[in-house]
Amino acid sequence: MEERVFTSYSKALSRDMSFKTFGDGRGKLAFAFPPQNGRYWDFENFGMVEAIRPFIEDGKIFLVLADSIDWESWSLKGPERPRIEAQERYYHYVVDELYPEAKKLSKAKKRDKALVTGCSMGGVHAGIFFFRRPDLFDSMISLSGTFNAQHFFGPYMDDLIYDNSPSHFLRNMSEDHPYIKLYNQSKIITCVGQGAWEEMLLEGTRELDRILTEKGIRHFSDYWGFDVNHDWPWWQKQLPYFLKNFIFE
Repeated sequence: MEERVFTSYSKALSRDMSFKTFGDGRGKLAFAFPPQNGRYWDFENFGMVEAIRPFIEDGKIFLVLADSIDWESWSLKGPERPRIEAQERYYHYVVDELYPEAKKLSKAKKRDKALVTGCSMGGVHAGIFFFRRPDLFDSMISLSGTFNAQHFFGPYMDDLIYDNSPSHFLRNMSEDHPYIKLYNQSKIITCVGQGAWEEMLLEGTRELDRILTEKGIRHFSDYWGFDVNHDWPWWQKQLPYFLKNFIFE
């Protein structure tokens, strides 16, 4: 399995940013985001790349592991506006810089869209990027994610919190919004356990499930058992399961 690390300067973030790829460029371009305060190597170090190795080696997926700056945004204590501004800069890094760079490395057709995934905070990022940009992404597998920014920012709300909180902007999206059609042409998967440390994520997943159902947006929200906790061994089972049975069915 071919592995490569790339580092380039991000204008959006004013620093060097790295990412790692797995595969020879064939297959669906897939972005994976790390857990809270994680780095691009976490997805590999905690066994997630190995769990989906067959999809990469068979040329079904070209995997890109993105880095994060959560410690400056979602995790930072202090005034809310600078934190969400940091998140917005990260959003623009991914869609305006990382996505085009990865697209050049991919052998997929220019018009082909990508998949986003992640565990925990990575699942939060997957939701934000998918729901904000269904013109770029047509598949989402969010594992133990939440979709309400107020879980991190409390009652504070402004324009950028709203834009990074799918539960808020989807609830207010009009029925004739062009994104509704794009969502319904996509594969939307959320999964959460009902065991230890999943309480907030379970709440967030149920909230999104209700909103998407009310909007008539096709999706699959899967609730695993009470023994399924917020940890890597379960995510290692979930991701290949959804890839096999929903993405490459």
